[in-house]
Amino acid sequence: MKKFRTLLIACAITFGVTSFVNAQSKLAHIASQELVESMPAFKAAKSEIEKLNKTYEAEIRNMVLELQNTMKKYQAEVANKTEEENAKRAQEVQATEKSIGDYRQNALKDLQKKEIDLMKPIYEKARTSIQKVARAQGFNYVLDSTTGTGVLLADGKDLMADVKKDLGI
Repeated sequence: MKKFRTLLIACAITFGVTSFVNAQSKLAHIASQELVESMPAFKAAKSEIEKLNKTYEAEIRNMVLELQNTMKKYQAEVANKTEEENAKRAQEVQATEKSIGDYRQNALKDLQKKEIDLMKPIYEKARTSIQKVARAQGFNYVLDSTTGTGVLLADGKDLMADVKKDLGI
């Protein structure tokens, strides 16, 4: 009975070690950020976001320039106006400054929303392709080997070439 128990324990340990070794061999890695940045859709989205950003910057620059011109005009006329008119003009300038600040904040929010709207499907497509390739090649786990993500050593199977092939890039 003791021999049977010992044999059973030895089999369990052997099975456990074999499973552990097999699990270790089913790891792969990919630099997901590099993959996403190489996708044409990412480059197009980045270009669209930069274009929108330049548009907002130009509008804000024009608003600020117009405010500066108005302020110069008001300062030149300050001696010829009553205190009441000058106070009204000062309030007008403050309201315009607040309006520019609000516009700048809304522009930033709009840019962030646009970036999320454009980038989310790209990241999802990359993730789906990584999963498809990893499953097809029998990998249970795929680590992100992008610099700064915590992977210190990436000697395992790199899926980059296979995933790029799947994506057609």
